[in-house]
Order: sequence, then structure tokens, then C-alpha cells
Amino acid sequence: MKKAVFPGSFDPLTLGHYDIIMRGLTLFDEIILAIGVNADKNYMFSLEERKHFLEEAFKGEPKIKVDTYKGLTVDYCNYKKAQFILRGLRNPADFEFEKAIAHTNRKLEQIETVFLLTSSGKSYISSSIVRDVIRNNGDYTGLVPDVVRKTPD
Repeated sequence: MKKAVFPGSFDPLTLGHYDIIMRGLTLFDEIILAIGVNADKNYMFSLEERKHFLEEAFKGEPKIKVDTYKGLTVDYCNYKKAQFILRGLRNPADFEFEKAIAHTNRKLEQIETVFLLTSSGKSYISSSIVRDVIRNNGDYTGLVPDVVRKTPD
């Protein structure tokens, strides 16, 4: 069984994430959407909200599991017996950043990272851009799945 972990903060889940996850289903028997918990990070959405977004967005897909974790992604992959890490790439800067992480993960635990290019119509979407649009009362609904809704504070 080919199992992959797609790690992220998903703050919030975007259509770019959704695109990579749905396309990853053709490659893997199971994808674990793993929300990394970092106590030092200030999230816009609570952990419960982010988990809910993922569970609702993929509730009809039995090959997708949603979980949370702390610590190194490679340790979590070993715990879940996942052989792959799935990541999306939007641009060359993403590639350079993700390449360094992938090399480190392979050195630490022999885990392979599979990169998928985000579809061209979604390559400009990032969680940080969505958060900025939300903070400034912009219409973010075309950037996220329907389950993602936030009332600005």
C-alpha cells in the first residue's frame, strides 16, 4: 500500500491544497492530511477549525485521513508507516525551499518526497494571501473550498 503524508498548517485550506490532494489520490492508496502543531505560531484559524475544514472538504473520500502531529514530519511518517511525503509547488521559490526539506528528510529517514505542480489557475493562491484578504475584508471565497469561512475579528 502506497501511503503519503501531506503535512501543513492548512491555515486555511486553499484551492491550491485541494488541487494537489485530489491529484495525489491517483498516485497513493491513502493520503494523511497531517496538520502540524507549532505552539510558537499564531494561527488565524483554530486547530479544531482547520481539522474541520479538511474533514468536511474530503468527507466523501475514503482514501483521505485527517490527523494532527507535533515534531518532525519524518517521525510522524514513520509512526504512520507512510513511505512518501506529498508536497505542492507553485513557483521556483517553493521548489528551492521544498528541495532542501526533501533532501533533509531523505537523509534523516529515507522518506521520499513527491512534488506535484499546482494547476496553473491556482498557482497564485497561498494561505498567507488568503489570510491577508480575510483580514482586509476582501472576498476570499474564490480562493478556498466552500467549507472555509471566517468572520474577521
